Amino acid sequence: MSTQATLSPIECRRVPVRLRMSVLPRHFDRQMLNVERNIMNALRELCDSYNGGYWEYYELSNGGFYMAPNDQDAFCLSCQGNGYEGELSADAAGIVASLFGLCRAANTFQTDNLINHYHWLRDFALAHAEADAIFAAID
Repeated sequence: MSTQATLSPIECRRVPVRLRMSVLPRHFDRQMLNVERNIMNALRELCDSYNGGYWEYYELSNGGFYMAPNDQDAFCLSCQGNGYEGELSADAAGIVASLFGLCRAANTFQTDNLINHYHWLRDFALAHAEADAIFAAID
């Protein structure tokens, strides 16, 4: 029997406002502000029209985390490194920005926790409705 067949889907839950203050420290400890800044900066670099806004936090049932902006429905992303250009929902754009931000943080701090968070989010992205666009943007 394949282990893939026995795995349950990764569930996503938006973090309620009353719990937001505890999420980043729980997931990233001392690197929390660096991770948040790297994610926001990633979207700023990928999307010319992004100029800040409110971000939702999401926790994944596999231990992962990501952020997504909630101030507009879609974002046009352009990835200089791989030539990707396309429009993604705010949720998918947040996943892309979070993957870029987590990758940068993991390269800077080289901790297993940051590397694990990158992989947990990547695993979640595999089943996302916009998985093809997400992976085109990050590959």
